Amino acid sequence: MLATFIRGLFAKRQRDTAELRRRAHEAFERGRFDDARDLTRRALQHSPRDAELVAQLGWCVMRLGQREEAARLAHAALAIDEDALSAHMLLGEIELPGENYLSLLERIHGLLEPQTYVEVGVAEGKSLRLVGPRTAAIGVDPAPKIDVALPANARVFRETSDEFFARRDLETELGGKPVELAFIDGMHLFEFALRDFINLERHCAPGAAILIHDCYPLDAPTSARERRTQFWAGDVWRIVVALRKYRPDLTVRTLDSAPSGLGVVTRLDPASGVLADRYDEIVAELMALDYAAIAARKAEWLNLMPAEWAGVSGMLREARRSD
Repeated sequence: MLATFIRGLFAKRQRDTAELRRRAHEAFERGRFDDARDLTRRALQHSPRDAELVAQLGWCVMRLGQREEAARLAHAALAIDEDALSAHMLLGEIELPGENYLSLLERIHGLLEPQTYVEVGVAEGKSLRLVGPRTAAIGVDPAPKIDVALPANARVFRETSDEFFARRDLETELGGKPVELAFIDGMHLFEFALRDFINLERHCAPGAAILIHDCYPLDAPTSARERRTQFWAGDVWRIVVALRKYRPDLTVRTLDSAPSGLGVVTRLDPASGVLADRYDEIVAELMALDYAAIAARKAEWLNLMPAEWAGVSGMLREARRSD
């Protein structure tokens, strides 16, 4: 009898929580953030260890202008469940409030109108489709899952970037022209990104730019080398540290572009052999640098810069003029 009563009470609490969650979500979608906050708090009284509810409360207070409280709640949710996607997305918005990287990439294409573009890591094709009609574009990905229409001037090579650069002459594939813009968004591992950078830089034109996605880690789990979370940037951040140390001749910045940062490298030197010659040494040194070493000063280590279009466009124009 008592067991039946307890089961019934538990089932009612679950139903009440689900209904409060639904109403809170509906209020949030309608922009009624005060109501959404209050409803979420009531739901949390029933389920205080529900990571998604804690993150939902964080989103509510974020929209109400309480950034520090939102950050606290995001971390609290992740302390309950390190794979709480909503909490990671919230943390990304807090730490990286700049324009989304795809929107920014589209602007960059429009500004530079590059004759040539190379993309490592095509995935669904959402970034490759942004190229202009007069750009000779190449995408490299061993297993693309393209679900958008790509422009006729974009070609996809279904192979790893290491295979592509070993087998093919990039400038020949680009009609005899050097690279004017490149985007590295392949394997989320430092040594792969570094090799891609080395192979791309040696083919770059004066004034070219190389963009690198996922340069700003949010926390230790999402920056791990082995993926164990839905939100995952890997350890690509190490390439920014490496380039800033070993190539001071380059201009290396990380834009606070949601959701995981966008590296921008200019003043490229195709003749430089520093990275290739010292590749093993650089990889060994950077692999020994743990995320914890940079966690408290990420913005400084990664040279974080606002992803404000006036500053970004000025930086890219200056890079073209100076080269």
